[in-house]
Amino acid sequence: MLQDSLVLLDYFRGMLLHNEELWLLLFPVMIVIELPLYLLVLTGIFRWSYNNKDVELTQFPSVSFVITCYGEGDAIRITIDTLVEQVYPGYIEILVVVDGAVQNQETYQAALNGESYHAGVRNRKVRVIPKWQRGGRVSTLNAGLSVAKGEIVINVDGDTSFDNDMVFTMMKQFTSKDVIASGGALRVRNYDVNILTKMQSLEYMLSMQAGKTGMATWGVLNNISGAFGAFRKNLLKQVGGWDTHTAEDLDLTIRLKQYKRRYPNNKLAFATHAIGHTDVPDTLKGLVMQRLRWDGDLLFLFLRKHNEGISPSLLGWGNFLFTLVYGVVQNVLLPLLVVIFTAYMLIAYPFKFVLALMLLLYLTYLFLSLIIFVVYIGLVSERAKEDLKFTKWLFLYPIYQFFMRLITAFSIVNEVVRRSHEESSMAPWWVLKRGKKF
Repeated sequence: MLQDSLVLLDYFRGMLLHNEELWLLLFPVMIVIELPLYLLVLTGIFRWSYNNKDVELTQFPSVSFVITCYGEGDAIRITIDTLVEQVYPGYIEILVVVDGAVQNQETYQAALNGESYHAGVRNRKVRVIPKWQRGGRVSTLNAGLSVAKGEIVINVDGDTSFDNDMVFTMMKQFTSKDVIASGGALRVRNYDVNILTKMQSLEYMLSMQAGKTGMATWGVLNNISGAFGAFRKNLLKQVGGWDTHTAEDLDLTIRLKQYKRRYPNNKLAFATHAIGHTDVPDTLKGLVMQRLRWDGDLLFLFLRKHNEGISPSLLGWGNFLFTLVYGVVQNVLLPLLVVIFTAYMLIAYPFKFVLALMLLLYLTYLFLSLIIFVVYIGLVSERAKEDLKFTKWLFLYPIYQFFMRLITAFSIVNEVVRRSHEESSMAPWWVLKRGKKF
C-alpha cells in the first residue's frame, strides 16, 4: 500500500515537472498574496504572546450591552442570563432591543420574562426596548445606543452566550485610554452537529480568533464583529453610530480606522480571551446563504460605498495596503481568479496533471493550516484540551477553504449583477432600498 502511494506521488511529481510553466505562475500568486498574511498572523501571535502580561483592573467602567433581537424566542433568555451572571463588579446595563415586536411576540415576551426574573440583581439592569415597527439590525443597534448609559457599549446578537469572565477580560483592553474599540472572540457552540459545523469551528479558531489576534497586534485588525464588539460610547456616537445598508460591522470598522488616522495613538484592539459562543449554519443551504451575504457585502463596502475612503490619506499606509491586498485583492479578486484558473486548467490540461497540481496545493495549504493550528493550540486557545480533538478534522480543512472560495466568487458576481446587498435579511427591503445608493 505504501509502495503504491509512493509510486503515485512520484508520478504526480513527474507530471508537475513537465508542466512547470503553469505551477510556476500559480505559486508566486499564492506566495505574494497569501503567504505574507500567514506570516503576519504568526508573527503577530508570537508578539502578542510575548507581551501578553496580565492587566490588573483598578477601575470598572459601566457597561451597556445592546442585544439585537429578531425571532430568537426563548433562546434570548440564555443571552440575558449569561450577561447578568458576569463576574464583574462594575455596573452592567442590558438593553434587549426587540425589532418588530408586534410580529415578534414570542421573543418580546421571553425578553420581558428575563427582565422580570433579574429585576433584583445588584449592579445589573435588564431593560427591554420594543421596536414595534421592524427596521432592521442597524436601527436596532442605534436604538440601543441612543439610550445606553454605560461608558462602554458592547453589541451582541440575541443568539449568543458568553463565558462569565467575558466583561472582566474585555475591560482589560480599555485600561489603555488609546483603545477606542475592541473585538471579542467567537467560538462555535453547535460544533458537534455535523461536518459543516466542525469545519466552521476550525475556521472560527484559525481565521477569526487566531487571525484577529495576530492582525490586531500589528494594528491592522480587519473587522470588529457585528455579533460581538465593544466601543467607547462617546466616540461611537461621534462617528455616527451604525449606518444603514448591510455589513454594518465592517462599515463601522472602516470609519473607526478613518477616525484613527487623525489620532494616530488610537487603537482598535482584539480581546482574544473574551469569549462568546454562537450557533453556525448546520445545513449546506444555510451556510451558502450566509456566505452569499457576507462575501457579497465585501464588494459593496470596498468598491461601492467606501471606494473613495479606501485611501492612504484616510486610512494610513499600513491599513490602506492591508485593506487593498487582503480586503479587495484576496477576498474579491482572488476567488474569481481561482474559478477562472481552475476552469482553464480543466479545459487546457490533462486531468492527471490537474489532479497533481490540486494535490500539491492541498498539501501546501494543509501544511500552513497545521502550523497555524499548532500555534493556536500552544499560544492562543483558552480551551486547548478541548480544541485538540479537532486535529483529526484538519485534513478536510483545505477542501473546505477551496469550497468557500468558490462560494465567495459566486457571491461577488451575484453582488455585481443583482446588487444582492439590497436583499439582505438583516433589514426589511424598504429600509435597504431607500438607503443612499452607491
